[in-house]
Amino acid sequence: MTGPEAAELFYRQDLFVRRGATPGRIQKTLFGRGGVQGMDGEAHRHRKQMFMSLMAPERIDHLRELVDGLWRVYARKWAAMDRVVLYDEVQELLTKAVCAWAGVPLPEPEVSRRTTQLTALFDDAGAIGPRHWWSRLSRKGSERWIEDVIEQVRAGRLNPPEDSAARVIATWRDLDGALLSPRVAAVELLNILRPTVAVSVFITFAAHALHRFPACRQELRTDDESLEFFVQEVRRFYPFFPAVLARARRDLEWNGYRFPRGRRVMLDLYGTNRDPRAWDAPEEFRPERFRDWDGSPFNFIPQGGGDHTLNHRCPGEWITIELMKVSCGFLAATVDYDVPDQDLQIDTARLPAIPKSRFMMSNVRPRSES
Repeated sequence: MTGPEAAELFYRQDLFVRRGATPGRIQKTLFGRGGVQGMDGEAHRHRKQMFMSLMAPERIDHLRELVDGLWRVYARKWAAMDRVVLYDEVQELLTKAVCAWAGVPLPEPEVSRRTTQLTALFDDAGAIGPRHWWSRLSRKGSERWIEDVIEQVRAGRLNPPEDSAARVIATWRDLDGALLSPRVAAVELLNILRPTVAVSVFITFAAHALHRFPACRQELRTDDESLEFFVQEVRRFYPFFPAVLARARRDLEWNGYRFPRGRRVMLDLYGTNRDPRAWDAPEEFRPERFRDWDGSPFNFIPQGGGDHTLNHRCPGEWITIELMKVSCGFLAATVDYDVPDQDLQIDTARLPAIPKSRFMMSNVRPRSES
């Protein structure tokens, strides 16, 4: 299903459910078992409140500040490197930031291993063969790591801030009044860590756009309002995960199509974001289009559609936008760098799609005002 009308239908809770929609291979890698993505009804709304409570503006501002500080640290490191693979470097940067923000201890000797594990949950989830099996192994290792964090919080051996993700999830009680099992709590805390590290995909696309559309770089340096428009257009224009899934709750018919009860349905996110019924010249990169965007929850759905609180729209969307803004501002206005010859074609044969070269930079240096 593609387009705003289809998206509006897809997010009707009386017509579609998420339980049993996600293939097992994706549950065992990307999402984990027992997480919010596979829930419906009142149970889903209650669990979603847990995530929404973590999205207060001041909490997002704190994460943004952590990421901003790390960009400056990493830029100094990159200045001494011949080549920088941006996609890989940003994964590590975001792993450090989100663990600090979420209250998850991350000793420096463990940074590389945990970055690799968290990245495999999304970067290898849609693969087949060895990459898929590595993603499943990373899921098991990540859940063991985070289960230990949850149990330490509950036992009082670890005392993260009251408003941190580790504390909130470790102490959250479901509708029956019971704490989440350690494994499910680990799955949900990973549902904070993993998507934040996955913002590395969008940041890499943003660097690609700054290189491909150089006029945008100058505009970002001189017009603060253009930063959000640029970020939104990157999210609209570039492919991420292409679709989300549900099952028909009951037999239904729509626009001449018949959906038997239980039929699995895929909503085309990428196609909806480029649907000519909703977007003028959708194949062109035009950040200024968001100056007049109507804010519809169904025509622009890079991280799902509908209402953040009631539907299965990603509550971390605000985090994505803010981390992209601070990252794009840094790449456009704080540092200069060269883009050496490389294969910048977007590899749409993999999930998530990224430039084949993972975007390489060289000669990273503080930006000259001259």
